[in-house]
Amino acid sequence: MTDARAIDELRTRFQTDLASASTSRDLQTVRDRYLGRKGGAIAGLMKQVASAAPADRPTLGRLANELKRDIDQALRERRTAAGADRPSADAIDVTLPGRGAAPGRRHPLTALREQIETIFARMGFTVLEGPEVEDEYHNFEALNMPADHPARDMQDTLYLADPLAAETASGPHDHPRTLLRTHTSGMQIRHMETHAPPVRIIAPGRVYRRDNLDVTHTPMFHQVEGLLVGEGVTMADLKGTLEAFLRELFDPDTKVMFRPSFFPYTEPSAEVFIGCLFCDGKGCGVCKKTGWLEILGSGMVHAAVFEAVGYDPERYTGWAFGLGIERVAMLKYRVDDIRLFYENDLRFLEQFPA
Repeated sequence: MTDARAIDELRTRFQTDLASASTSRDLQTVRDRYLGRKGGAIAGLMKQVASAAPADRPTLGRLANELKRDIDQALRERRTAAGADRPSADAIDVTLPGRGAAPGRRHPLTALREQIETIFARMGFTVLEGPEVEDEYHNFEALNMPADHPARDMQDTLYLADPLAAETASGPHDHPRTLLRTHTSGMQIRHMETHAPPVRIIAPGRVYRRDNLDVTHTPMFHQVEGLLVGEGVTMADLKGTLEAFLRELFDPDTKVMFRPSFFPYTEPSAEVFIGCLFCDGKGCGVCKKTGWLEILGSGMVHAAVFEAVGYDPERYTGWAFGLGIERVAMLKYRVDDIRLFYENDLRFLEQFPA
């Protein structure tokens, strides 16, 4: 039986429970105990009022509703005083607009490779890609690097096949020894073996060396090598092409210098330098006070290379060049550690043009 005294006892019990609640979880427990829709004390009280004598229902109903209102008000005041209604620092504000998806973009090395390919494609060069697993003949011997050449040292080359398998070779060009290519020049040989002059190609791709990973070296990197063969091709053609390429790649005012050098598959050979991008040619620590930065190697194709592919060196001449994409990227974008290109740090990669 429900009467006014029972309602007052329920009020007193609530006040005691509320006074003992010290955390927001305690407050929620008190709320569920008294105002819960199923099993809450007020819900049970309302059912008892409905079964009371008809004469007593108006008074008991009024008292029960006043108690419900007072309990709800008291709980709200305690939650506000305790800061329970304020959102936490990590709460989600559903009123904020949604975040847009970050657009994808080319990796800086990919973007630079595509820029190089575009420049040479406008000059009439064809872009070739070839196997990264190469044989000794196309990687070394056809490029005028015999078996005792320093470039074939095991410290530089990553061989894949058992060296003893070479004993099963049945001919001079049957070379079971395979390796991860050390340059993309093997594609020049493969192309010349199946195409007559004139030839105008570039061969970009990954290459591999037994280098330790540090700020300027990595065992896997990217190269672009170019080849032009025809009648009457001269060193002046090489210089003009590379100067035009470098000035479009860097800046129209870029200074270019050719310095005599040696490469086994070109003769004469030249290293190509550009004016230091960091000090404008005045001399700094990057260029070792010279005002110049080495950018690529080049030269006129050696007659032995033409003989290896069946070209007549008395009729045809040609030139070739090779450059490392990572080195160009480090200079072009002022990056001082090659490892940054491979660490997949979005803070670094998002600094480059999309």
